Amino acid sequence: MSPDILNTIEVILNGLMTGVMYSLVALGFVLIFKASGIFNYAQGVMALFAALTLVGFQTGQIPFAHLINDMFGTHYHNWGVGFNNFIAIVLTILVMILFAWLVERLVLKHLVNQEPIILFMATIGLAFFMEGLGDLMWGANIKTLDVGIPSGGSFWWEDVTRTWASAGSEYYGMYIDVLDVWAAAIAVLLVVILTLFSQYTKTGRALRAVADDHQAALTVGISLRTIWVIVWSIAGMVALVAGIMWGSKSGVQFSLSLIALKALPVLILGGFTSIPGAIVGGLIIGVGEKLFEFWIGPLVGGATENWFAYVLALFFLMFRPQGLFGERIIERV
Repeated sequence: MSPDILNTIEVILNGLMTGVMYSLVALGFVLIFKASGIFNYAQGVMALFAALTLVGFQTGQIPFAHLINDMFGTHYHNWGVGFNNFIAIVLTILVMILFAWLVERLVLKHLVNQEPIILFMATIGLAFFMEGLGDLMWGANIKTLDVGIPSGGSFWWEDVTRTWASAGSEYYGMYIDVLDVWAAAIAVLLVVILTLFSQYTKTGRALRAVADDHQAALTVGISLRTIWVIVWSIAGMVALVAGIMWGSKSGVQFSLSLIALKALPVLILGGFTSIPGAIVGGLIIGVGEKLFEFWIGPLVGGATENWFAYVLALFFLMFRPQGLFGERIIERV
């Protein structure tokens, strides 16, 4: 094959890997929207906060160390020992479950049956609060996150793909980050688990009932408050997975919270209520923006990855607003 074809294949593969990373964030949005009708603007910040907390447990950092030192004139920053990866992840999951319980107790229970815009504004406030809390607890410096997942290129893959090029052509093989491959495998596993949970467990069916009609679910004995704690806890764990993958790839930094903005076009394409749609939408966005940058970027000066996804989402809003897998809502008047 010619190097041009091989380069295009490499771009597509890297686009698929990038799309999976977007999908990991979109999954959290879908879970909360399905169960409560809330577009959780704080999902990206939840991924950031989970990653910060995980690094804090790994390194043995003292929460609120800067605040404590300023108040009491001390100079303590670490406990002197950190937790191993497994214990740190378990502790972070417990923190995200506690966060879900606090959100239900302090925010959601006071906003039952409110207009969607009020719930959306509440999640915006929650996002800014969590971002400030994360800064206060763990500091604003960029942190390295390592949970033992391999990263970097695969020399085996590069050697194999190098042989695909035509004889005499200068081609050095395809570069695929091993971390992205792990992220893709984990995302597929998450989708399978969440789909099975939603379809075949009593709690999953209760989640779907609440998503269809809050009042009807309450009349048959389903606890809305319990369901919200469960779904926010699951979304918190999904945010932790997304935070681990993005943090391992580019470091844990506060710009990580902005990945929520990139998940929005994914949701519009896949549908706000579809778990598989979050994956498919992410793959379309990932491949589309990489190919567009590869083919059209040089003609328009580059930087097309910054706006391509939103233009594509705009077209979907005009011609298929429910997304590829979303449910068409018909209101009788």
